[in-house]
Amino acid sequence: MALGSACRNPEQIAPEERRAIADSLSALVVQAYDFSQPDAPDRLLALYPESGRVISAVAGRVTTTRDTLAGEIRGFWQRVGQNMRDPRFVLGSTYVDLITRDAAVVTLTYSIPHLTPRNTPHVVSGAWTMLWRRQGGQWRIVQEHLSDTPESTAPGAPASVADSTHDHSH
Repeated sequence: MALGSACRNPEQIAPEERRAIADSLSALVVQAYDFSQPDAPDRLLALYPESGRVISAVAGRVTTTRDTLAGEIRGFWQRVGQNMRDPRFVLGSTYVDLITRDAAVVTLTYSIPHLTPRNTPHVVSGAWTMLWRRQGGQWRIVQEHLSDTPESTAPGAPASVADSTHDHSH
């Protein structure tokens, strides 16, 4: 038995370990987007490595450095996030593909129902694909692409809402 496990492919990942990693990655996203907690921009930025290249494709633009990404996240929070009243992050369909024990691709859908500053119901939603890498024992997003749902088809969003909170730059 010991010989059999010694010869096993080290990249072969047991189903239980796959589930545990998938659950961990989903939990990191949900925790970062818990808008009931303070310091949302810092929590969102904590999903990414503290140094090195981070590629983020959002709203037709690509950034490649953590500093630029930090500016995008803080800008989104100032323009949109802080104006959302009672926002709630709702995780939709989630697909996780483990590449190795230390790399995974996650694609998910999400929605953030909230009220605008005028107390009008509104929803920010979309799809998000992330390449996660475990670095120093911590999972971090090293590459991502966000695709907003067009406002007219956003779940729960009235077609006539004209508000700046639809600008989901991150």
